[in-house]
Amino acid sequence: MLNRLLSLSDIESDSLFLWGPRQTGKSTLLKQLFPNVPYYDLLKSDVYTKYKLKPYLLRDECMLLDEGSVVVIDEVQKIPALLDEVHWLMTNKDIRFILCGSSARKLRRTSANMLGGRAIRKVLHPLVSAEIPDFELNKAINHGMLPRHYLIENPQKRLQAYIGDYLQQEIIAEALVRNLDSFTRFLEVAALSDTEMVNYTKIASDCGVSSKTIKEYFTILEETLVGMFIPAYTKVIKRKVQLAPKFYYFDVGITNYLLHREKLQHGTAEYGHAFEHLIIQELAAYLDYSESNKKLSFWHTLNNAYEVDAVIGDAELAIEIKSSERIASSHLKGLKAFKEEHPQCKLVVVSLEETPRLFNDVEVWPAKEFLSRLWAGKIISPK
Repeated sequence: MLNRLLSLSDIESDSLFLWGPRQTGKSTLLKQLFPNVPYYDLLKSDVYTKYKLKPYLLRDECMLLDEGSVVVIDEVQKIPALLDEVHWLMTNKDIRFILCGSSARKLRRTSANMLGGRAIRKVLHPLVSAEIPDFELNKAINHGMLPRHYLIENPQKRLQAYIGDYLQQEIIAEALVRNLDSFTRFLEVAALSDTEMVNYTKIASDCGVSSKTIKEYFTILEETLVGMFIPAYTKVIKRKVQLAPKFYYFDVGITNYLLHREKLQHGTAEYGHAFEHLIIQELAAYLDYSESNKKLSFWHTLNNAYEVDAVIGDAELAIEIKSSERIASSHLKGLKAFKEEHPQCKLVVVSLEETPRLFNDVEVWPAKEFLSRLWAGKIISPK
């Protein structure tokens, strides 16, 4: 059994919302950590029907629990009315809840009781390298890091089913879009923008819909936690910078499937894009799990002359991600330009070199060693 790094220790004093894309392992984690607490699984049709018809039964049943007891409600977004009962029990019985689901979008759309800030928000990401004994970099790049995909040899059918389930359960069931065909096309076109700055006009043209519709589609991906935007680092010292964000699907395996990328090989552009995606995915998860107040961004000059793949905090750390087995001076151009404007910044390259080294005042790390140091708190301090 894999030991996940997301801490839920806040439940000792607070209730929690636990969100995360489908199949990241939320239910497995909760059953592992809280095997003996009352557990309401709304995916079960009989349980769903019971509380959909009579949500007050939750209050009646929890009234017999001791104060300070913990209760889990899985797929809570399926019955928004339960949150009124949860609110009452939290206030009057000091019951602490873990409210789990794939996203809060449906709850917000139905004006559900979001508990007025009384529950701490947690997000479970796909697996990260530090959770996997004998982590295999190439396997992660090709398969992605969803548990059911990483752990098998050929995840293609499962990836296909995953996209189908997402369309059926998140998009069709909630009537989030009017034209499913255009949204399905958008998923593929958005994958082409993965690791790139978002150009709404171009994507709209490729999909045959308006830029406004494309922005709505991206919002759906973000709110259902299937995609994430990385903002541009916008502090201007000397060079003007691009302001458009970059887009990444939450897991590199999803991008691979949508772009029909299989058996990615070193030295190809496709491998380089997937390699960058995986490292960004790990950086985002680390900053989230460590509850860091430092933001992840990227830097790209307006004239397209210089770019840095990842900037941490207020120019505390700049990271270039290169799937090269030998880093050359040309790979450092963006980092050096960024350093000119932010002299205090530490510079790092994540690469496929075999051993770490210091090259022109830039730390060059093999990817697996970089990830090991990242999760040990040696690349980015937790706070």
